[in-house]
Amino acid sequence: MQNAECKIQNAGPRRTSRRAEPGEGADGPISPATRITLLYVAVMAMTMTLPAGSQTRLMTATDVPKLPSAPPTAVVHYGPLPQHVAELRVPKGKGPFPVVAILHGGCWGEYADITYTAPLASALTKEGWATWNLEYRGVHQEGGGWPGTFEDVGRGLDAIAEAASRWPVDPARVVAIGHSAGGHLALWAAARPGYPKGSLFHASRPLPLAGVVSMAGIVDLNAFYEYGRDPCGDRERRLMGGSPAQQPQRYALASPRERLPLRVPQQLLWGALDRIVPGRLFKDYEEAARRAGDRVESVTVEGVGHHEFGAPQGPAYHAIVEAIRRLLR
Repeated sequence: MQNAECKIQNAGPRRTSRRAEPGEGADGPISPATRITLLYVAVMAMTMTLPAGSQTRLMTATDVPKLPSAPPTAVVHYGPLPQHVAELRVPKGKGPFPVVAILHGGCWGEYADITYTAPLASALTKEGWATWNLEYRGVHQEGGGWPGTFEDVGRGLDAIAEAASRWPVDPARVVAIGHSAGGHLALWAAARPGYPKGSLFHASRPLPLAGVVSMAGIVDLNAFYEYGRDPCGDRERRLMGGSPAQQPQRYALASPRERLPLRVPQQLLWGALDRIVPGRLFKDYEEAARRAGDRVESVTVEGVGHHEFGAPQGPAYHAIVEAIRRLLR
């Protein structure tokens, strides 16, 4: 994957997206695609299920994009397609600033886009870091899945190096953070320098990362595929072009667990009330990563579910900020 010329346009109002509400259709009855989206929202609502007597309401997938966010400094085009964009936000000051590259999840893009991570990007920019809110082709889009989703992420991250020639950002101090499926992609990106020549994902000059923060991330594709209450349905199968049994070589290339050691410091964050990504995945991955020689630290945030990591407030946000600070020391 080669670096593409970055095209930067003046940032206008932030792009927004809107899901159909129950019972609502564009021109009549709700379409099958809309029913699938509404089913996902209903599954996400399971994150609100708490022990008896608890009054805490957990956030859902539709809550996060409604949070306020500032317009980006610029929208950078790292490729020719509409999805090949990154929102760059640069803090006030001289710089150069470390960069936090942010990867959204949404079951690899079908149920989320950069509007989900824009509130978090805005808040982290106020902390003094430049942010690179990266879009990519999802599994539901032409060219997404295998290998297009991965190629987009790699190409989009590599574009930070060229953006540094136009903006006060430091490409030598880049931390990738990802939520849910985006956590998987962030960890995969850390493994990119390790792909040998001739490999599908080999890049001549992949951007090295200073660290990765996985926020409720899918750290092990094989284990997550077998997870009985997988809310992503067949999206992992569509990402990989089959199951682990059908595509073992692809899973060996793309699952962070299979790529260990990543040789990049990692911070693994998980909410104690998360009902979407099971905590045992983090424990098993952490143990395997340490055995492989990686520097890994895991933090369980009490009182937090899955989507709190998208909100720039509360204990989940504070855990994210501290994790980034540890990696950039």
